[in-house]
Amino acid sequence: MKKSLEVIGFLLALFGVAGVVRELTDGWFRLLGVTRFLTENVGFLEGRELFADIVIAVLGVVLLIVSDRVPRKS
Repeated sequence: MKKSLEVIGFLLALFGVAGVVRELTDGWFRLLGVTRFLTENVGFLEGRELFADIVIAVLGVVLLIVSDRVPRKS
């Protein structure tokens, strides 16, 4: 459980930061826009792509913090 939370948290943080970089450079880094599929296909996120990417990055960091508090099974 701990390892899966770490992996999911790392990927979410990475995708969120990559999305923020992509939005701040007006899509110059097209390969970094992994979250672009989420923000373009969900209607209420239209025009709020930067906010959505920041939320995804913060969620990833929160999962990384939570994974440190989960006891490791032996």
